[in-house]
Amino acid sequence: MSVTTGSRPMRILEHGVYRGPHLYSHRPMVRIQVDLGEMESWPTDRLPGFADALIAAMPTLDSHHCSLGERGGFLKRLHEGTWLGHVVEHVALEIQALAGAKTTRGKTRSVKGRPGVYNVMFAYDDEAAGLLAGRLAFQIVNALLPEERRGVERLETLTDGTADLSGITTVEAAVPLVKAARRRGMFGPSTQALVDAARRRGIPVTRLNGQSLVQLGWGARQRRLRASVTDRTGLVASELAGDKAEAKALLSAIGCPVARGVVVRTADRAIAEAKGLKRPLVVKPLDGNHGRGVTTGLRTEDEIRAAFELAVPHSRHVIVEEELPGRDHRILVVDGQVVAVAERVPAQVIGDGSRTITELVAEANADPRRGDGHENTLTRIRLDDQAARDILERQGMTVDSVPAAGQVVALRTTANLSSGGIAIDRTDQIHPDNAAIARRAALAVGLDVAGIDLLAPDITRSIRETGGGIVEVNAAPGLRMHLAPSEGQARDVAEPIIRMMFPRGARSRIPILAVTGTNGKSTVGRMLSQIFRHTGRTVGLTNTSGVYINDEQIAVGDSSGPKSARMVLRDPTVEVAVLECARGGILREGLAFDSCDVGAVLNVQPDHLGIKGIDTLEDLAAVKSVVVESVSRRGVSVLNADDPLTLRMAEHSGGRTCWFSMRGGRETPGFLLKHIGEGGLAVLHDPENGEITLHDAGAAHRVCNARDIPATLNGAAAFNVQNALAAAGMAYGAGVEPTTIGAALSGFASTFEQNPGRLNVHDGHGFRVILDYAHNPEGLRALGRLVSAIRPPAGRTIAMLSVPGDRRDAEMLAMGEIGAEFFDQLVFRETPDNRGRPAGDVIRLMSQGAEAAGCGPERIRGYHREEDAVAACLEMARPGDLVILTPTRVEAVWRQMLDFRPAASMDGGPAGAMLEPPHG
Repeated sequence: MSVTTGSRPMRILEHGVYRGPHLYSHRPMVRIQVDLGEMESWPTDRLPGFADALIAAMPTLDSHHCSLGERGGFLKRLHEGTWLGHVVEHVALEIQALAGAKTTRGKTRSVKGRPGVYNVMFAYDDEAAGLLAGRLAFQIVNALLPEERRGVERLETLTDGTADLSGITTVEAAVPLVKAARRRGMFGPSTQALVDAARRRGIPVTRLNGQSLVQLGWGARQRRLRASVTDRTGLVASELAGDKAEAKALLSAIGCPVARGVVVRTADRAIAEAKGLKRPLVVKPLDGNHGRGVTTGLRTEDEIRAAFELAVPHSRHVIVEEELPGRDHRILVVDGQVVAVAERVPAQVIGDGSRTITELVAEANADPRRGDGHENTLTRIRLDDQAARDILERQGMTVDSVPAAGQVVALRTTANLSSGGIAIDRTDQIHPDNAAIARRAALAVGLDVAGIDLLAPDITRSIRETGGGIVEVNAAPGLRMHLAPSEGQARDVAEPIIRMMFPRGARSRIPILAVTGTNGKSTVGRMLSQIFRHTGRTVGLTNTSGVYINDEQIAVGDSSGPKSARMVLRDPTVEVAVLECARGGILREGLAFDSCDVGAVLNVQPDHLGIKGIDTLEDLAAVKSVVVESVSRRGVSVLNADDPLTLRMAEHSGGRTCWFSMRGGRETPGFLLKHIGEGGLAVLHDPENGEITLHDAGAAHRVCNARDIPATLNGAAAFNVQNALAAAGMAYGAGVEPTTIGAALSGFASTFEQNPGRLNVHDGHGFRVILDYAHNPEGLRALGRLVSAIRPPAGRTIAMLSVPGDRRDAEMLAMGEIGAEFFDQLVFRETPDNRGRPAGDVIRLMSQGAEAAGCGPERIRGYHREEDAVAACLEMARPGDLVILTPTRVEAVWRQMLDFRPAASMDGGPAGAMLEPPHG
């Protein structure tokens, strides 16, 4: 939809769906970023008649408290004056509420530095329905504006474009569409009840497909279900339950009362076999369900033949059996115990002497509890099928007949809810004998969750006395008749199923350790993986290189976002999840989990600023802080005591705070001494002797000496000492003993195999090469300090440097300045895609920064391609030199370095290289 009568109409800029904790809330939300255009100058109090028109169109908005915290709060804001983004938020929430969703939370926030641009956010229970509600809310609000103010551009981006929605401008038209979208995405009643019961227990829930397949729990502790079928429901048991004749024979063999019957394949055989059975009879498919193709009360050969024709489309084999006396009951058995009993009454109407059967059915279907299929508590009664017509014909009636007052007219012979029947709770009334028979039947068939269909004249008396028996044993029994019976007490039958899957005390969550920060995330993650593997556990790790299950890389490329984290949490072998959480994923859709056991923010340094509204270090810190704000109440937040921005996060972080600091020993700051003195948790490095010590509950525990960690290069790589402190604090927070942590770190060498692209050292060419992903100023400065500490006394330092093209000019200038400070020869290069910058721009800016720091042009070279820049560095190197490569394509550069052989050069550079003049 795009109506542009105004000079600057509203415009949708972008949208997203937050699925986990995010910058604005811990609740899942839809986010729509809108530029109000000229409407920024037109709050609601300046729009004559708008507020009254909106209230008339949607009077239920009076229930919205808004920020005033009282009923009618939003309407007060509407009359006082608020902006249209805020109005859309409330309309989108209310459309969903009218469609049946329980959504009440929303936020609308202006985007800093962009006048008129707002993030409109609101809760949802179904993503597609939420986005649709957002689009329709804009259209409704737009239609209520004065004609000269109307216009919204790019609304079509909020939906899939399969339907023309541009004409939907009223609440009455919008709500059914959102209701239909919710219905398409909703679980059925049984699955939803199980999901709700799991969530009440704090068990994570993950939907695995568009239907009802659900994962409960994470990693190695996960369980799965589809409706009432669990991952422990056996195939043999399910197949046996589906074969009614085999199941009945098995039950008969152990003394359970069942109906006598035979299995046939033709109508003639059915009639012949019926002669040996006592009338009335039942004809049904051998392996049918939901009462499809079942006919009861049969006495004549014509009725049997007609019933056979109704049954055979559902199964090649058909059962003819004696009809047991009594009323139809469904007994739900879970884990060998009866948890609920319902009497099922077939669909019927009661005449009033004036209305037709069609009219009486219409009245019954008007009950709001009735819906299509299994979506509601009850199912609508249908008169448009052969079964209904046959039953009416047997009663001498048609759909146009007018039954007498009080006359009961049967519309189905089976009592299934799916055919319009009702349920009456009888759980407290079942006789112990009948319950015992149902239990034995479920156990005999082998079902962990079973629906036993029992016919009994009086459920309060034993069927061994009254007659009756088991008709069927059902796998995947529906739960809605027990959850919301038409009469009697509702039974929480989902809870015992979840309790069976996760007995009290059983854990559904694996430890999640989430790490974020500007620099060091990947190395800390690798260290943690090493530590937990040292304890014998299977580790799922995500970082910017890929997804790893122990040593196996199962995905390649940047995997520091929520999609990759979900991959780890779904893996059934993973016992510990170590997840790198980069800013991009947090901004895009939030975290992949509702809470973590340990969260860490390593540092906050200038990087990625000016992107996605994150313009300052304080903005970036707010994004990083989401990780520690999501730490569970009993968890641990690990924070850098040497970073002023992480210091501030302790106030809002979850669980206990564990500080780590390079200023241990005599340099320990006063606030840390106080924290430790009060029994707080901290990991400190003593710069005088290199010792790493963990403090907790007033006791000091030695971890190891920093010089004993190979990745620190005998303690010279201060940034890896700091990374080891963070890893130690995180591992201890997850229950690993300090001695185990120290032993594991002592084997962490940061080789290419262990930690690709992070301080990888190679000495095979007569000169040393260091490969390190130092891609921002602070990371390069830390690497420069290390090089200064270990540089050869007579050799040169040659560095290949670059920076992603989406960084600000200031970062590119800074990279050049830092390069000039620490390295003798500078080889600047472009990144593979330059992220929107023109060719040569990155090299030009870094060269300017280097020259401003006093670096002569003779020390600078520039190359478009990474491989040419690598070749230039390697061919320049002589014995005793130190070459520093900061790659984008880590594996390709490492291979190129290993394969390097001296070659002919041009002006000291690689043959055929495209040199980029330093000044662009």
